[in-house]
Amino acid sequence: MKERREDCVRITDQDRIRGCLLGGAIGDALGAPVEFWSRAQIEAQCGPGGVQDYLPVAFDGPPQKGLITDDTQMTLFTCEGLMRAHMRGMTRGMCHPAGVVHYAYQRWLETQEFDAPRRFGPDDYGGDNRGWLVEEPWLYSRRAPGKTCLTALQASRGGGFDSAADNDSKGCGGVMRSAPFGLYCELSDAVGTAVECAGITHGHRTGQLASGAFARMIQVLFEGRSLDAAVEAALEWLEDQDGKDETVHALRAAARAAQAGPPTWQTVESLGGGWIAEEALAIGAYCALVHQEEGELRAALSLAVSHTGDSDSTGSICGNLLGTLHGVDALPQDLLAELEGRETIERVASDMTVFVEEPCRVIDEDRVDSDGRRTWWDRYPGC
Repeated sequence: MKERREDCVRITDQDRIRGCLLGGAIGDALGAPVEFWSRAQIEAQCGPGGVQDYLPVAFDGPPQKGLITDDTQMTLFTCEGLMRAHMRGMTRGMCHPAGVVHYAYQRWLETQEFDAPRRFGPDDYGGDNRGWLVEEPWLYSRRAPGKTCLTALQASRGGGFDSAADNDSKGCGGVMRSAPFGLYCELSDAVGTAVECAGITHGHRTGQLASGAFARMIQVLFEGRSLDAAVEAALEWLEDQDGKDETVHALRAAARAAQAGPPTWQTVESLGGGWIAEEALAIGAYCALVHQEEGELRAALSLAVSHTGDSDSTGSICGNLLGTLHGVDALPQDLLAELEGRETIERVASDMTVFVEEPCRVIDEDRVDSDGRRTWWDRYPGC
């Protein structure tokens, strides 16, 4: 297994991938219950330190702790789409990754429109090539999905896979699912693909560029570089992009705020509410920057969610960043233990590590096993 860092702390690719996906899910689950809460409500429930542990939240059942939202759901389907695109490219010699990811988002849409996995015949949408993720029953739950994502995907069902969504939205629904692009180093243009895939649901240029900037930050962290270097790399990439101004302004504001003084929730709210893409990125980055040491993940995530805005998305972005930087062992173990869907997230992370580190393995082992199933192809069919 490759080890990217040259210092005394050896963090493997798998550690970073697991840290990114699980860290994002933890931040998502911490923030979900307090979305829309006032600061007074947060302090009355959690104290002046803000959210430190999971609170119960109800979606389509009784209140439970540790529940993830559409942020983590869509992030998992992004991972699945990237692996299926990789499989298609290796087996067929050509692939448009954003088109394959678009189909993955259509499968996520099924989990929002139906109560349980459906049975399909070979002539139905997806046929026998639906993979395993869409068959996970626990994902069939509406977790406050963004209206923009739902309507854009519904409008593009059965076509429209070559153009950006027909809206002017720069909501955070594109950026909050874009971390996997930065992890996928086998993708020739990971950042450009993140921009294109954000455009599947969000037509505004800022919503797309914030997603690309986030993917670039994750990419740099995955290489073993610092969080400050990740912010600088994102700003350097943005300099060459048309329509960059809003994202550049937001990210620079986050970096300046991190240098200006002790972290406070008031500073978080000065960066915005996180409902739009560049603000969500700025808040997630600020909270990671001011608590970027290995032992500070809980403090960072608490700051990222203890505000009056889109707390699950800002928590998710912060968790993605610090989970990639420090690896899975730095995550708060009590929060990890109570996290919904951990087994599925771990499985996706493990499979993604193989695609990143040993891409030929998924072809070499793509043979009929003793039960008559094709292993890797069965899970991530390249079609």
